[in-house]
Amino acid sequence: MGRDKWSLPFGDETLLARTVRAVREVVDEVLVVAREGQEIDDGDYRIVRDPAEGLGPLAGLVAGLEAMSAERAFLTSCDVPFLKPAYVRRMLERSRGHPVAVPLLGGYHMSTSAVYGRDVLPIARRLLQEERLRPLFLIREVDALVVNETELRDMDSDLASFRNCNTPEAYEQALRDAELS
Repeated sequence: MGRDKWSLPFGDETLLARTVRAVREVVDEVLVVAREGQEIDDGDYRIVRDPAEGLGPLAGLVAGLEAMSAERAFLTSCDVPFLKPAYVRRMLERSRGHPVAVPLLGGYHMSTSAVYGRDVLPIARRLLQEERLRPLFLIREVDALVVNETELRDMDSDLASFRNCNTPEAYEQALRDAELS
């Protein structure tokens, strides 16, 4: 992308600001986990540093779970411009009584659009020590609630909450779809 995705403009805000705004409609505490040394704009959130360079989203999840005050966290990436607050709310509601609630879309667990309870922290730390870095390993080790595509469509009919901007083409298409370019 040529720069950190969080900083890409999306209308009059960045991708990060837009994502935070959607999550903020549902939760009181928003944490942004950033790698050590990564510059992040100040905003309506607290920045938490992930000291484990190169260990991926599981290390970021551990850093966030350690820093949060809530019992459960909705985890998302910063590049989902169509994230719907109703989806976040429903996933948090569905997660009650489960250590993890994870969507299953197209046969894939959407581990970076899921809810994780603080009680998974010891398991996540152990997986990091074992260098089993994929969040799927954590999902498989707990009694995770898997939310199927039918229920996901009840929350978000066009599954827009899962559209990310991982490539320049996906970013440009998102801008066009939002009528911003």
